[in-house]
Amino acid sequence: AKIRSTYIAFAHKEKKRLEALVESSSQEILVREKEVARLRDIADRTESMSAAALEHKQQSPLYTTLMSHSSALKALQREHKKHLEQEKQLGEILDALRTGYNPNYQDMAVLEAVRGWEYLAKLPHIGVEADAQAGIEESEEEEKKVEEVVDEDDWTAEELETGLDELLNTDYVSLLLAHDDHVRSPPPTAQVFNMRSYLPESFIPQYEEMRETIISWLEVIGISGSDVEVSSDSSKARQAFNAAETALKKVKDEKKAAEEDLEEIFNVNGFGAEGEWKKLDGTCLALDTGEYIYEVCMFEEAKQKPAPNKGGQTFNLGKFSSWNPSPDVQPGDPAYYEKQVYNHGTRCWNGPERSVILVLKCGTENAIHSVMELEKCEYQLTGTSPALCYPLDANANGSREEL
Repeated sequence: AKIRSTYIAFAHKEKKRLEALVESSSQEILVREKEVARLRDIADRTESMSAAALEHKQQSPLYTTLMSHSSALKALQREHKKHLEQEKQLGEILDALRTGYNPNYQDMAVLEAVRGWEYLAKLPHIGVEADAQAGIEESEEEEKKVEEVVDEDDWTAEELETGLDELLNTDYVSLLLAHDDHVRSPPPTAQVFNMRSYLPESFIPQYEEMRETIISWLEVIGISGSDVEVSSDSSKARQAFNAAETALKKVKDEKKAAEEDLEEIFNVNGFGAEGEWKKLDGTCLALDTGEYIYEVCMFEEAKQKPAPNKGGQTFNLGKFSSWNPSPDVQPGDPAYYEKQVYNHGTRCWNGPERSVILVLKCGTENAIHSVMELEKCEYQLTGTSPALCYPLDANANGSREEL
């Protein structure tokens, strides 16, 4: 019963974890849905824009400056990585010099180089590490007091290491279109000049139709441009939208799976009213008979595999179907959890589909102890599990056991 109680405790922890996952996934879905909507709008507008119009936008001072900054950042990152590698190699050379030189040789140039390296690398003098430890700690404390003061908005070394690539991979075309959309959006005071806002609701459809007609005339005579040629640069915007949509679907799938698991944890037809079987979800039990290995991954599937050094094929003996299907037992009864059914396995030659009945009883370990073939391609495996070891005070009719 002690082991069983740990299984129950695991189920409660798993319930809390899944509830937290559902909550966090719900919040993430809201954020990602907004991002998908934003990127969909950008992709649609980019694809409807002519190549000439997009090229004209890319000639704006803002875009050209951003591209110059991006090129400069890429060059700085390349040179920074190069210097880091050279610094690493130089450090290895100086470490070898520090540990390999003879301090009694009295070569002052070598001694000065070693002492300089020890100072920069915050290393104790070679041979006096133990004596110098206290002094090093004091110097470190002093250095902390005089650390370089940086602006709050400045990037840290860690942010440069982890965030620079993401910054350099920015889709500048999408950013340009988003900026253009922002600039064209009217400020609150511009509502005064919005004719649509002065019209009654019943006149708005006619106004919109007339407005579209006038715009189409202007396009015909060349006063207003017509975006008919889809820009080749739209692929980036569409790829960004597709990636965001895929990420959103992944989060939704994770939330759905977590919700389904939550429904099963304390379900009498699933992992038991107390959730005692959740701990064993996916746990694989195996028995080697010498010729075959019979394996049951609980709540998943059963297999018959050839034993080591034996040739042969692995057969699927069935997927988990239900607990004890006998009409004489009710879900939630102890006897209900003493039998599992796995069916619809690989079909036998000139026979039925393979299937397994797993018969369990209270035991100190999760294990399979014997196997027998009841009918052609119908196997019965017997085993034990601590999940069936109930407390004595819950055993009113003597049908439960304690472990």
